[in-house]
Amino acid sequence: MKSLFARGVVGALFAVCAAGATAQQVSNNQVAAKEDWYVYTGENPTECWAVSIPKSIVNTRDGREVNATRGEIQLMVFFRPAQSVSQQVAFSGGYPFRDGSTVTVDIGGTKFEMFTQGEWAWLPNQSEDDKIVNAMKRGATATVVGVSSRGTTTTDTFSLTGFTAAVEDAATRCNQ
Repeated sequence: MKSLFARGVVGALFAVCAAGATAQQVSNNQVAAKEDWYVYTGENPTECWAVSIPKSIVNTRDGREVNATRGEIQLMVFFRPAQSVSQQVAFSGGYPFRDGSTVTVDIGGTKFEMFTQGEWAWLPNQSEDDKIVNAMKRGATATVVGVSSRGTTTTDTFSLTGFTAAVEDAATRCNQ
């Protein structure tokens, strides 16, 4: 399993958090809106990303729907040329994931498994990133299921409307 640091995402993730770059609020580094997806850029080093928030959120424990306090819930695709990061997919669940757990992403019946660390999940390698991005370009929704450190199962469904345009825009802005 590759670490989050080895994949070159940490800087981009911290930049997202530090800049307040979320689809839930207007930020000074949002450069485009493509339906349900938004494009952001950062500098020093240059990075670009497409991001969306879920259309539906279901939290369950012991088979019953429950209320859960969660932070930012986002599905993202990053480009970071200086670190040779191209279309890396990451998910922020808005809570710490259960230690050693994985997150499952279902796109039209095709499933992908993401590793977790803290509040973040990502795929193990570039080949898997390429596969999920291709599936997202063809799909209508992405359903992401994870388990919190408290044992709450979360199911977040993201629209993929505008995904292709947003990812292509982010790639172009980062000369990918």
